[in-house]
Amino acid sequence: MIGRLLTAAVTLLLAALLLVACWPQLFGLQQTMGVAQLVSLRGIAALVAVLLAVLLTLVALLTAQTRRFFAGLAVLLLAFAVVSTGVLAVRGFGGGAFQTTAEGDLVVLSWNTLGDAPGAETIAELALEVDADVVALPETSHEAGEQVRALLAASGHEMQLIDLQADQISKARSTVLLISTALGEYVRDDTVGTTPTLPSVVAVPADGTGPTIVAAHPVAPVPGEMQNWRDGLGWLADHCADADANLIVAGDLNSTLDHWAGLGSDVGLAACDDAARAVGTAAVGTWPTLLPPLLGAPIDHVLATPAWQPIGFRVIESADGAGSDHRPVVAQLRPADGS
Repeated sequence: MIGRLLTAAVTLLLAALLLVACWPQLFGLQQTMGVAQLVSLRGIAALVAVLLAVLLTLVALLTAQTRRFFAGLAVLLLAFAVVSTGVLAVRGFGGGAFQTTAEGDLVVLSWNTLGDAPGAETIAELALEVDADVVALPETSHEAGEQVRALLAASGHEMQLIDLQADQISKARSTVLLISTALGEYVRDDTVGTTPTLPSVVAVPADGTGPTIVAAHPVAPVPGEMQNWRDGLGWLADHCADADANLIVAGDLNSTLDHWAGLGSDVGLAACDDAARAVGTAAVGTWPTLLPPLLGAPIDHVLATPAWQPIGFRVIESADGAGSDHRPVVAQLRPADGS
């Protein structure tokens, strides 16, 4: 009798844990320590579940007395893997092919450079390759940003640099934003504050014409920074709150679509749509580069309010050996009114 109760309790406990890992939003746990990290890596979680299910199946075949118990656990793990894979499939593994560039389109590139690790030449080459109008560079120093800007200018790609540094000690506490001079003059808006711990830059058009652009970098959800992480996501959600605003956000947001539950919809953060989700590429991992893209965490994003229609998005895998632990992402945005 005690054995039956124990096996039933273990089975129910595993079922509950898998349900939380699969759908933390149901319990409001998507921003809770442990759960937040697990749900970031749905691909790995599904793979581990399959491997454990196979192991438990073998154990069940070898032990007649506990066969039903281990087989039941294996079924639960397989169900978790199937549902998790289904969630990723809905978000999309696509390549996010771009459309022919039309007048008014903006190409937005974002790359967390891990403290200038790829080097200015590599960053500039990538910006030129994708013909970027906006480049968001979290964890990039002012000096490296200036070098990138100069290299782009030498190639006829004039851009203005706007950055924000939390201190002069760590390059990780610096964020650079480059904006094409063709979009007009931009200035940093210091009235709206920034994300805790790591800086996010807000740039607004000097003449009031054009989108507000945010190069964002909320701190990662690590021990000691969980509340700052939540506050950082809340700060971004506040910027995205106005559906009528003309706003573009790009950067390492240290979060996936799951973490935004309660701050937005299933396609973005508040009124900002996620470009990857819009074109079916939101399951492709951008961090860390040591994992295959289908197993990594999709935490680097380009977002925009309804003033912009995302028509292309891709994760750039060719830069995996460049030194950063993040993959660059690039999005193509088109004015929603067609102008």
